[in-house]
Amino acid sequence: MTPALHATAPLPAEPLELLRTMLEDDFAAQTARLTQLTVYARLPRRAGYDVHTLNGQAADARQRIADTARALRRMSEGTYGRCEACHRPIPLGRLRNAPHATRCTLCDRDR
Repeated sequence: MTPALHATAPLPAEPLELLRTMLEDDFAAQTARLTQLTVYARLPRRAGYDVHTLNGQAADARQRIADTARALRRMSEGTYGRCEACHRPIPLGRLRNAPHATRCTLCDRDR
């Protein structure tokens, strides 16, 4: 692992606000999805869904809600965008693709 691969500056305010908006939108969408799946699960025919499919999709929605909530908390604490393993900045491109990421690509790969 070379230092040049981790040479990224802290996140500027504008991309950080865009990432916050992305996270908030995803939180709202996943919460709505979980609500919808919960309603489907209570219907007599589960809206055509198999029980295992509903349970799996609900678990996925819960996980995304939890990941997004943790990312938003890290933003409020000022630790968002820092790798939890090496403590260096996570590249902006990685955060755009996975705004809930807690590790840089190199540390995630080594994990």
